[in-house]
Amino acid sequence: MIAALFVVIEIFTSGFAVACFSVGCVFGAILAACELSLTWQVVAFAIGTFLAFVFIRPVVVKYLDNKTNDNGVKTNMDSIIGKTAVVTEKIEENGFGRVKIDGDDWKAQTADGSEVEVGKKVKIESFESIVLTVKKL
Repeated sequence: MIAALFVVIEIFTSGFAVACFSVGCVFGAILAACELSLTWQVVAFAIGTFLAFVFIRPVVVKYLDNKTNDNGVKTNMDSIIGKTAVVTEKIEENGFGRVKIDGDDWKAQTADGSEVEVGKKVKIESFESIVLTVKKL
């Protein structure tokens, strides 16, 4: 029952951490079905959880964190890294402005804190949430 609860909780979280506890619960449940003592059930829970964190979680996280499609092409936000954008609202020194890329308007800042005038081209270096970090071309 608790293993199923952990699986449901994992659906609403990320990182596959809670599901590792679910694996530990299954290990403990197996020993409970064999009518072993509570001490052995707790030990089995700990070992099962540890094994899930060490062997299962890295594989699942790598699979879930894949930011490319089946052809190896970057997807989502990662696809705009390295592209050229046009400044639509002046990027202030150590502040923010706006850039347009692929028809979309984004909040942006420069990597070095410099200002960039409207109409200038910039290269997208990275992003943090919905703010792009750009570099003058």
